Amino acid sequence: MRKTGLYLAILWGIIFLPISMDAWGARLKDIAAFKGIRSNQLVGYGLVFGLNGTGDGPTTEFPIRTILNTLERMGVHIPPERFTQIKVKNVAAVIVTANLPPFARNGSRIDVHISSMGDSTSLAGGTLMLTPLKGVDEQVYALAQGPIVTGGFAVSGASGSSVQKNHPTVGIISKGALIEKEIPLSLDGKKELALTLFNPDFTTAEKTQETINRFMGGKYSRCVDSGTVLIQIPENYQQKVAEWIASLEKLEVTPDTIAKVILNERTGTVVIGENVRISTVAIAHGNLSIQIKEKLNVSQPLPFAPSAPEGTPPMVVPPKTGTGAIIAPGGATVITPESSITVKEEGGALMIVSSGVNLGDVIRALNAIGATPRDLIVILQSIKAAGALQAELEIF
Repeated sequence: MRKTGLYLAILWGIIFLPISMDAWGARLKDIAAFKGIRSNQLVGYGLVFGLNGTGDGPTTEFPIRTILNTLERMGVHIPPERFTQIKVKNVAAVIVTANLPPFARNGSRIDVHISSMGDSTSLAGGTLMLTPLKGVDEQVYALAQGPIVTGGFAVSGASGSSVQKNHPTVGIISKGALIEKEIPLSLDGKKELALTLFNPDFTTAEKTQETINRFMGGKYSRCVDSGTVLIQIPENYQQKVAEWIASLEKLEVTPDTIAKVILNERTGTVVIGENVRISTVAIAHGNLSIQIKEKLNVSQPLPFAPSAPEGTPPMVVPPKTGTGAIIAPGGATVITPESSITVKEEGGALMIVSSGVNLGDVIRALNAIGATPRDLIVILQSIKAAGALQAELEIF
């Protein structure tokens, strides 16, 4: 019985070993998207009411004109000569943005973001008035309205001191827009779809093609370029394309990446990709440090010393009788600066860094030099200039 259990365990591991190896890949929906199935951006202009004196100032004209036009549509007429007398501190002009997801239907709700346009200091506590959201074709696809949540605040005192948390001039309304018009998009009846990779790469496109063909049991897909894979839809799935896409999105593909090193000189950040290789090279790196110390000395006159006439220059003690420091004439007190400079250069031994077969070997070789992230930036640039770094070097 023990031997039988051992054989079954070994057989179980052999059967499921390839599956566990493929599990390290990424899902197809995480590295690619089907062409034409995307969200659309909406934008609108509106007003936020109910602010506690944090709205736009009197110098901002467009919210006042918008208020006047709104009041005219509601039957409230204001003579033109009184336009300059209107002051509204509780109203702010804003830009409203939203993303209309694919296959969004009438009656569905989406989130909207509100951003101040004028000199309003805070949108906290305000309510967005009914605002139409338009697409690039100037058609209204959604209507937004509701109370705003800013997640921050700004408080100022009479003396000019202020405290601010986050950005109170930007807010969000969760599910604050109601979809009024759908974007026509139908999948049923399609015979072919294009899969677009987020990071175009010929090797990744080839792996994607092989994975899809293996899943469908035939040559249903082909690579058009490094970022596009055309897929033919089987006849038995042309009337239920959504189910067929759902089955493809679950496939796992291991994406391939180019060898790249990212250097950020402002923050000292070094990121090394998995496929980076370094040829055998000798490196000597030494640090030069210069330290400057400033100290202020005070030259105090003797007690009861007579004061020197106004405009008398300070005196310098000759080297034979003193230190050469500046002393005060008469009874004046003088502050004299004293500087000390220290220069230290650390030794840079010549060290051979062998060619690395993987990322771990490269890291261990560079750590053996004892280099800091700032030093690594200079070292990697020098290795690239010598032609020993087989990777793309990208510097920010």
